[in-house]
Amino acid sequence: MAKSFNNLWSTITSWENLLAAYQKCRKRKRYKTPATNFDFSWETSLLQLQHELINGTYKPGEYRHFHITDPKPRKISAAPFRDRIIHHALVGVLEPLFDRRFIFDSYACRRGKGTHRAINRTQQYLRRYDWCLKTDVVRFFPNVDHQLLFTLVSRTIGDSRTLELIELILKSGDGVLSHEATQHWFPGDDLLSVLRPQGLPIGNLTSQFFANVFLDPVDHYIKEELRAPGYVRYADDLILFGHTKQQLWQWRDDVANFLEKQRLQLHTHKTHVCPSTRGVSFLGFRLSRLERRLKQDAIRRFNRRLKKLQWLRSRGEIEYRQIQASLRAWLAHTTHANTEGLRQDLWRKVKF
Repeated sequence: MAKSFNNLWSTITSWENLLAAYQKCRKRKRYKTPATNFDFSWETSLLQLQHELINGTYKPGEYRHFHITDPKPRKISAAPFRDRIIHHALVGVLEPLFDRRFIFDSYACRRGKGTHRAINRTQQYLRRYDWCLKTDVVRFFPNVDHQLLFTLVSRTIGDSRTLELIELILKSGDGVLSHEATQHWFPGDDLLSVLRPQGLPIGNLTSQFFANVFLDPVDHYIKEELRAPGYVRYADDLILFGHTKQQLWQWRDDVANFLEKQRLQLHTHKTHVCPSTRGVSFLGFRLSRLERRLKQDAIRRFNRRLKKLQWLRSRGEIEYRQIQASLRAWLAHTTHANTEGLRQDLWRKVKF
């Protein structure tokens, strides 16, 4: 039976933990208005936040919503700066307790993992196995069921005040993505099932952490029950590897049935079984056994980003060091593919 952790509340609400959370939250937002407002009297503001937590008077604020279209249309919900400090303080304490139970080949939002390690591992499996199954979950974040997630968290966390804070954060995001959730009847549902709280706001650190917690049973089912010899998951994107086409299609059905217990569905039109020799598209790359290339969508996104940076610079709304950091990050990303000629071609367009 999994160990349950108690007495976490004093660690979460300690000054040292809240200060570390504030510094992490501020790291990339120090010039944004919410961060600078908090910075103005940060010690007083942080003490007030600690006081609210300890006395049980803390209430999450209103989300700020905006939409992005890159790489696909999504609604982003940004919590107030002080709430994001709470998210960092909570995840900083909880993540090590859960991470030790996660499988090795889960790569999203984990220390020492990430996109590039995920594509490295995928390419290794492409070379090792004859067939692969690629699929993902239908509208994962809007469809995460709060009751089922809270039950999963409660199996590891036994601290009542920590659970109250988690429940408060989940409730603050209830309905944020309700218009994007799929209407689907699962076995055993009744008329009240449509009222079940669901959805994790895209943009919260807690949402990324809870996503890994929610899909961890799926990972263990695939590795321990189905015994898939090769498997990689990044967020809600799943790739399974095996030696026969028939076995992978059977696993597709098994995974779909397992996900129904968690009130989730697999994308039917995004589920493919193909020979490993054909390669697979994953995380913005086209991977084969011998090489990896950037997808055309990624190149188009870079061109759009470049034009936006040039426009912002022409209006004096961005500094050269910010442009430099953005371009360096993208170029570093492209070095993980066979892109030397492409990078030279794109670099010629960089003029400010």
